[in-house]
Amino acid sequence: MKISRIAQLGAVAAVAALSLTACAANETTPGAEPTEGGSESTLAGELVGAGSSAQEVAVQAWSAGFQTANPDVTVSYDPAGSGAGRESFQAGAVAFAGSDRAFTAEEIEAGPFGACVEGTGIIEIPSYISPIAVIFNVEGIETLNLDAATIASIFAGDITNWNDEAIAATNEGVELPDLEITPVHRADDSGTTENFTDYLYQAAPEAWEWEADGVWPIESGEAAQGTSGVVAAVEGGNGTVGYADASRAEGFGTVAVQVGEEFVSFTPEAAAAIVDASPREEGRTDGDLAIALDRTPDSAAYPVVLVSYMLACEEYADPASAALAKGFLEYVISPEGQDAAAEAAGSAPISDTQRENMQAALDLIVTE
Repeated sequence: MKISRIAQLGAVAAVAALSLTACAANETTPGAEPTEGGSESTLAGELVGAGSSAQEVAVQAWSAGFQTANPDVTVSYDPAGSGAGRESFQAGAVAFAGSDRAFTAEEIEAGPFGACVEGTGIIEIPSYISPIAVIFNVEGIETLNLDAATIASIFAGDITNWNDEAIAATNEGVELPDLEITPVHRADDSGTTENFTDYLYQAAPEAWEWEADGVWPIESGEAAQGTSGVVAAVEGGNGTVGYADASRAEGFGTVAVQVGEEFVSFTPEAAAAIVDASPREEGRTDGDLAIALDRTPDSAAYPVVLVSYMLACEEYADPASAALAKGFLEYVISPEGQDAAAEAAGSAPISDTQRENMQAALDLIVTE
């Protein structure tokens, strides 16, 4: 993977900002409130991360909870997008990153990972699970039932009007306007885009011929920067349609996706169902929990789902970064942290089995 000149130049300054003071993480429980009269948190310093804009609301909730339990810690996170986050993590500009996809095996082999001790592994935990909502702005319509081929054809530019017969076929009784469709996609390298195009390719290959990619693969519709840009473009248009993390879907019309004979609306529970049924990718290390999502379930699980990862080092060049990163990520996967994200962002709390696997991965982080 190529690392931009900006990330390279920023690495030295950002790593310097990560000069932290911390005791070993096992001297306290970083993600929990200190009990009255009990020992106070011994963690202190600044933990810097960057990446997924889809995770932004959840990271805000996690940061607030972790800083409440550890008042001498500051967590800063730049929601610059998954591609930028992975790039910054590789450059050593941040101690952790959020990414809406895992690194590929080829990217890991190519390295380097600047914050990590050379030759050590990386941690990838799928700690944020959320539906991707297909959102639209058509006056008077709050929800539509669409099959995968119709969704794919809209974003491919082959269905161009809201009263198209393919849309009408699954929405009997809905008064569809004679209105041009303006599909909106991400302009930046986006894990949300990669998850969305993966769904289109798996579920509707006859209408969507392009494999999953974080960069929008065709010239179509309107491009917008980041999740906020897509939301703003859909909101500001008429006849617009886009895709975004479900935490940003409030106030828009939304699509129920056909799965078998049913139309399934996005919910955290429906999103979690497809994740629990999907296997881990082959050839990964013990700390790398990348999963291979199956977007064509037999049961009523919501297939347009985003699984966003937290990325860290098994061994950090700066030991203090290790203690803070491990403590923060343990809070992220804790029941308290997952509940905070669910309340703030509408994400799906991870299962107990997933939590056990993630804790085992985090235990690989060297903090001494």
